[in-house]
Amino acid sequence: MNTSMMAASVTMGQLQKKMDTIANNMANSNTTGFKRREASFSDLLFQQVNNQIVPSMETGRLTPNGLRVGAGAKIGQTALRTEQGSIQQTDRQLDLAIQNPNHFFQIEVSNNNGAREVRYTRDGTFYFSQSPNNPNELNIVTGQGHFLLGPNGPITVPADHSEVQIDENGIISVILRDGTTTVPAGQLEMVRVQRPQILEQLGENLFGLPENLIEQGYVPADILGVIGAGQVSLRQGALEMSNVDMGREMSEMILSQRSYQFNARSISMADQMMGLVNSIR
Repeated sequence: MNTSMMAASVTMGQLQKKMDTIANNMANSNTTGFKRREASFSDLLFQQVNNQIVPSMETGRLTPNGLRVGAGAKIGQTALRTEQGSIQQTDRQLDLAIQNPNHFFQIEVSNNNGAREVRYTRDGTFYFSQSPNNPNELNIVTGQGHFLLGPNGPITVPADHSEVQIDENGIISVILRDGTTTVPAGQLEMVRVQRPQILEQLGENLFGLPENLIEQGYVPADILGVIGAGQVSLRQGALEMSNVDMGREMSEMILSQRSYQFNARSISMADQMMGLVNSIR
């Protein structure tokens, strides 16, 4: 097959993957706490074609002999971008905005085998749910019903409360219905992600550690660590929005489409050239 056709077809497949990444970013532009991904390209192997017989020193050439024929490009990395999103005020007591770009909430989920696993998210939209262990207590959960974690496990608050207050350090205080009694209800345990590119996206705006983490040469302590008291920066009654810039994504989409069209045109031109050669009598 013509070399230019092979390089163009390979590159078109990779450009389609970049378009999928851009489409996912744009579809989640209004998703609370969503972090965009950015695709970057790298060259594939190239072949040195030495088609000049006369040495370059005799002809006065300044460039090397031959041609370097590439095999196209591929996506080298789809990087998770953790820049801070804009903060939107909601005045809802269970809406929490993280004000540090590397901090994440810890969420407890049940896997397909019923075992409990820890996931991580920036989505600060939480709700109350009846505690399965005590009817007089409520758990703080995500929209999918997953438990928000503190140092001692899922966070619970008294069911007969009138207001929940969460300060910037994640300390939870509950005002009971009598309006005068304030009781402590624990503290959020958050983590600082030091290597966000290692995290896997697991759906529902959640991240987790890969199963082959040890095989990759890492241990969990290399990826994330628990944040100490006084190092958390939260804002109650607000939400962090997506960090997707629609103007940037539209520009990237247009550039990707033009690159796709250019490669498609190169295939068409190569096909026409092969047709001309085949039609020579």
